[in-house]
Amino acid sequence: VQLQASGGGLVQAGGSLRLSCVASGRRFSNNGMGWFRQAPGKERQFVAAISWNGGSTRYLDSVEGRFTISRANAKNTLYLQMNNLSPEDTAVYYCAAAIIASSATSETMYRFWGQGTQVTVSS
Repeated sequence: VQLQASGGGLVQAGGSLRLSCVASGRRFSNNGMGWFRQAPGKERQFVAAISWNGGSTRYLDSVEGRFTISRANAKNTLYLQMNNLSPEDTAVYYCAAAIIASSATSETMYRFWGQGTQVTVSS
C-alpha cells in the first residue's frame, strides 16, 4: 500500500498550490483521509480531513477559508487546494488514510501515510 503525495513547490506569499495524493495497492473509498504538515523544528499538525464520501470536512483554524480538501474516489486520489498561502504554511505536507470512515483530526486515527511533499512559501 502506498500513498504518493505531489504538487508541492516554491510559491510567493498570496499564491496557490494544489496537492494531490494518489493511493495504490488498495482502495480507500471507504476511509476518511487527511492532510497533515510538519514545519522545521515543530511537531506534525493536522491540516484538513475529509470523510469517505466527501460529505464532511474539517480544517485547522488557520487554514479555514484558504484551503479546500476534496477527493475523487474513482481515481483513488485526495486533493488539497491551497490559496492565499503565507510563509507560515511552509512545511512538509503529508497525506494519510484513516482507519475510520469519518473525517478525523487526530493522527492516532490514521494508519497509512504518504512520504510528504515540500511546500515553501516566500515572503
